[in-house]
Parts: sequence; structure tokens; C-alpha cells
Amino acid sequence: MEYVNAFWVGGLICVAGQLLIDLTRLTPARIMVLYVTAGVALGAVGLYGPLADFAGAGATVPLCGFGWALTEGVRAAVAERGLLGAFTGGLTAGAAGTTAAVFFGCLAAVLAKSRDKS
Repeated sequence: MEYVNAFWVGGLICVAGQLLIDLTRLTPARIMVLYVTAGVALGAVGLYGPLADFAGAGATVPLCGFGWALTEGVRAAVAERGLLGAFTGGLTAGAAGTTAAVFFGCLAAVLAKSRDKS
């Protein structure tokens, strides 16, 4: 059942993104920012944690899950270090995902053959 919940929750998040692309004039970059910001906001008010517990990777892998991870990192760092944690917690919590994205982006750039679109 865990896989089913991850599948349908992640699918609904993706459907919402596709509807934003199709029905609004928002650019993909703005939609990405909206997703991360929504994850931060929902994490701040305590709504995203239960969703992540219920859906697992279906809620933590999309961009809103990254925003939630930043929120949780800041919350834990503030509890441990005080106000300084507000500046360092998000970087610590998002370091693994950011490092993986940069690494695999560089790997794709090295291995892919570049060419014009035409």
C-alpha cells in the first residue's frame, strides 16, 4: 500500500504542475519556485509532514518536498543552535539533493553530445 500511496500522491502533485503549465501563463521556472515555496509554507504550518509520512517518496521527491526538507532543516538547526540555525539549517538539509543535482548535471554534460536544435 505504501507504493500505491506514493504513486497517487506524487501523481496528483505532477497533475497540478501540468495544469499550471497548460492553464496559466506561468513559466516552468515560476512553477518550480511556486512548488518549493508551497513546500516551505506547508512545512512551516505543519501540514506537509503528515503528507510525507503518508505518501513517502510520492511527497518528498517532488520540488515541494525539497521545500519541506529545507523547513525541517531550519527547524532542527534553530532548536540546536538558536538564531544562527535559521541561516545554516536549510543549507545542511538540502545539501545532499543539491550535490546530487549538480553531480548528475555535470555528468550529463560530459557524456551528452551537444548540437543545435535545428
